[in-house]
Amino acid sequence: MSEHTIRQFDADMEAVRTGVLTMGGLVEAQLARAIGVLENDAAEGLIDQVGADERQINRMQIQIDQQCSQIIAKRQPAAGDLRMVLTIVKITNDLERIGDEVKKVAYKATSAEDDRLVQVRFYDVVRAAGLAQRMLRMALDAFARLDLAAAAEIVDSDDELDAAFGGILRQLISYMMEDPRTISASLEIVFMAKSIERIGDHAKNIAEAVVQAVKGTDVRHATAAEIRAEVAGP
Repeated sequence: MSEHTIRQFDADMEAVRTGVLTMGGLVEAQLARAIGVLENDAAEGLIDQVGADERQINRMQIQIDQQCSQIIAKRQPAAGDLRMVLTIVKITNDLERIGDEVKKVAYKATSAEDDRLVQVRFYDVVRAAGLAQRMLRMALDAFARLDLAAAAEIVDSDDELDAAFGGILRQLISYMMEDPRTISASLEIVFMAKSIERIGDHAKNIAEAVVQAVKGTDVRHATAAEIRAEVAGP
């Protein structure tokens, strides 16, 4: 491979890495706006922006996927370079899915905002959303720096978010058993909480993709302990 070709390949890879971080920044902003909807902070304007963000995220995924396809076709990367290209495709897919879940949270929050029970329980949902927000930020930082230690930490954070979702679910089951009139509102909260839990799952997927890109080991179905061991190994 000539020096010119190597420089062009490096430029192409830097362009897609930058694209992923830009897309990730938009997803972070979208999630912050959805949390604003949960807190009823000028919700009407925020909900429109969340929908616009989701459409822009979709367009960015298509653009980055096309760039990755062109890199594979024109540059024929191998080994670690090919792993990085495939990792980027995986990450953009997870970011797009996060955008879908964020939109669900915002729209559900708006449709249920007049229910008293929903308002009472929004505190727990906002707290869980904050955990998901932190996981997403950590995952993007881990990708930007190819930081394996940060990637492993995200796996532990996912356990915390799963526990928060379980706590919300148990509380709502109690409400529904005690008063069947709360079933409709409780289910709305469950749907929002589940979307937030899925956001955490996708952030975890991004962290696992970072480990695979750096170490060459697929850790998608590994336990937290196995991932930490892989990260700590040579």
